[in-house]
Amino acid sequence: MGALHRGHLSLVERAVRENDVVCASIFVNPLQFNDPEDLKKYPRDKARDLELLERASCAMVFGGELAQFFPGADPRKLPPRDAGVFARGLEGAHRPGHLPGVRAIVERLFATVGACAAYFGEKDFQQCLVVRDIAAQLDSVRVVLCPTVREKSGLAMSSRNRRLGAEDLRAAEKLHRALQAARAAWRDGERDPAAFSELMHAQLRDARIRVEYAEVRDAARWSENAPQTLRGAKHARALIAAHIGGVRLIDNIALDENAAELPATSTEPCRAEAPPSRNAV
Repeated sequence: MGALHRGHLSLVERAVRENDVVCASIFVNPLQFNDPEDLKKYPRDKARDLELLERASCAMVFGGELAQFFPGADPRKLPPRDAGVFARGLEGAHRPGHLPGVRAIVERLFATVGACAAYFGEKDFQQCLVVRDIAAQLDSVRVVLCPTVREKSGLAMSSRNRRLGAEDLRAAEKLHRALQAARAAWRDGERDPAAFSELMHAQLRDARIRVEYAEVRDAARWSENAPQTLRGAKHARALIAAHIGGVRLIDNIALDENAAELPATSTEPCRAEAPPSRNAV
C-alpha cells in the first residue's frame, strides 16, 4: 500500500533476481480498512515510493483508483465477499471486512496481471493464506512468500512504524520478544495453546500496549479459535496484534524454525497449463 520501506524493497529485489520483468502495485485499498481514521492516517509518499522502486530496478508500477477496479459499479455497495476459511478468527474477528476487502482487490489484481509470480511478505500471515487461496483457485499465479524483514531491535518493519514516537517504538519491541518467548517454550516441549497465549500476554504487559490477540494456530489446519493442542503440528505459528500509541501493529513467528515454510494445503501454488511465467508482481 505504499510508504515503502526495506521490507517492501526486499520483495522487489528478490523478484528482480528471479524474473525478467517486475511490476509493483501501489494502492491504498479503502475496502480493507474497517476504521475510517486508520485509512485517513495511513502514510502516503508516492514520489518517494517511485524513486525507491526505480532504484530497485522495478520496471513499472501498477496503481489506480477504487472505481477503476469495478467499472460501472459502486464498489462500496457490492455484496460482501466471503474471504474463505483462512479469514476466520484473529484478523477476521478483530477487523471485520478487512480480509474480504483484501480478497476483492487481490482477485482483481491477479485477473488483470495474468500469469505471474506474486511476492508477499509473511508479516501479514493470515492475509498470505487468503492470497494463496485466491491463487489456487485462479490456477495462473504462483505466490512466493518472503520472510519478515526486521529492525535491529526485532520489530517487524511496517509503514505504520513511522507513526510511533520514541517511547512507543521501545514498547513495540516487546511484540517480537513475546514471539521469541513462545518459540523458546515450543523448543522446551510446550504444546498447550492456552499456555502460549498466557506467556505472550505476560511479555506484553505494558501501559503503552493494548493487546488485541496473542494466540497460536496450526497453519496446516487453520481454525477460527485456538486448537485444543498443538501436538503433532508441524506448522504452528504464534501471532500477535496490539495497539501502541494509537497504531495497530501485527507480527508472527513460526514456532518450529525448521518448518517456517507454509504447508502445502488447499493453498498449494497452482499448476498453470501455460509455460511458467517470467513476470512478477
